[in-house]
Amino acid sequence: MHVPDGFVSWPINLATFAMSAGALGVAVRKARQDLDERGVPLLGVTAAFVFAAQMVNFPVGGGTSGHLLGALLAGVLLGPFAACLILSVVLIIQALVFADGGITALGTNIFNMGIVGGIGATYLFYGLQRLLPKTRKGFLAATAIASWFSVFAAAAACATELTLSGVVPFHIVLPAMLGVHALIGVGEAIITTTVVGMVLAVRSELVGAWNAGGAR
Repeated sequence: MHVPDGFVSWPINLATFAMSAGALGVAVRKARQDLDERGVPLLGVTAAFVFAAQMVNFPVGGGTSGHLLGALLAGVLLGPFAACLILSVVLIIQALVFADGGITALGTNIFNMGIVGGIGATYLFYGLQRLLPKTRKGFLAATAIASWFSVFAAAAACATELTLSGVVPFHIVLPAMLGVHALIGVGEAIITTTVVGMVLAVRSELVGAWNAGGAR
């Protein structure tokens, strides 16, 4: 889902760059306000984990593969804007150092994975928390659903951008993108829920949404 240079039109890239820059500015301000001495190291560790985990691919069939997005994992641990900040840092490093995703499409990639996949999915998670039982199982169920959605929604945003850029018709790219990423989302849900469950079992105080949501 890392959009390379030349695939998305300049108007789309400029619009998403502006939205991503605005969200990133808010994320930096909130991080300065909200993160304490324990939160800052957790932010760094989570960013490092997401970066490393994105380097590991798993097959989803048909010659395609996927990797962890990590946006909802960061959101559950640290909140929606911290998730956007973490994904932005990871995507910037990937684009500049590893040429994974285009420089001109950096705003688009941050919008898709940081804003849609990070902020959007974390707020969906908060909504699911209110609907599901206030138990560990309910918390992990919300984590699984929202982490799947983070990948699916980011893929839908990418498909829309490609269509608006005139690259491929919507009726072709949307089913293709969503079909593959629905499967990748299952892997995302399994990995994210497993990691969150392990952190809950060992250091529950590090899971911000667990402590803030009153789930037990």
